[in-house]
Amino acid sequence: MKGPAAPVVVGVDGSSSALAAVKWAAAECARHHAPLRLVHGYALPTRGYPEMVMTGNEIRHAIEEQADAWLTEAAAAARGVAPDVEVTTERFCEYGTTLLIAESRDARLMVLGSQGLGNITGLLVGSTALALASHGKCPLVVVRGTEVPDGPVVVGVDGSPTSEAALAFAFETASVRGAPLTALMCWQDFMVESAYTASRFTVDWGQVEQDERRALAERLAGWQEKYPDVVVNRVVLRDRPVRALMRYGAEAQLVVVGSHGHGGFAGMLLGSTSQALVYNAPCPLAIVRPGD
Repeated sequence: MKGPAAPVVVGVDGSSSALAAVKWAAAECARHHAPLRLVHGYALPTRGYPEMVMTGNEIRHAIEEQADAWLTEAAAAARGVAPDVEVTTERFCEYGTTLLIAESRDARLMVLGSQGLGNITGLLVGSTALALASHGKCPLVVVRGTEVPDGPVVVGVDGSPTSEAALAFAFETASVRGAPLTALMCWQDFMVESAYTASRFTVDWGQVEQDERRALAERLAGWQEKYPDVVVNRVVLRDRPVRALMRYGAEAQLVVVGSHGHGGFAGMLLGSTSQALVYNAPCPLAIVRPGD
């Protein structure tokens, strides 16, 4: 994560989903003593409006007035949750995705709602979230589902560099929140079986599970030493990652994944697992890239 002066940035578009993201972000800022930055990007229409009714300048003025009203509403919502957090707002004549990727360079965290109002803002959460997961310069949180306040932080582990980045984020988050951490590693029959078949060995599923548990313990050892206050529950499952994360996420306050990985979490960036979580995670979802 970036330093304490770096803001948490939220994309605002006037939707109830964006307001939920603002409130989540405000609470996160209060925990980390960080400032909150609310931004809105808009595009001016180049056609499709009757010039005899409204001029281009009048349309721009109307759009900017609406943007300012949305930002004012969002700032009030943030202050209602965390009155001591510094809140700033700014609007840009720029598409939402482009704006948010640029904002991520100086942010400690980017936050999106799970739904937007449409093309005028560019905050179409699926494509925007995946673009930020791919090209953003800080972790991304998509606020969706129901957060269980007393639940654990759940993190997907596979041993890749992005998995290590996710572990760093998850342990810090759990420590700051005083929450337990569930570290989840999945393996799938067809992947293990194909490896054993290629080497002409019979699969010993009990041994595979022991190997996976040992690997998970090794991945967690350094982090548990760094964060001795965090209670860790290690879970190794013979299951599909998205199904396991959805199940454990239903009782969690946050699910954390790397932007992509290998093994059981392959395709976390653009594959079916990450897309399923962006659209269907049962609680807020954090996507972390190496170097964030």
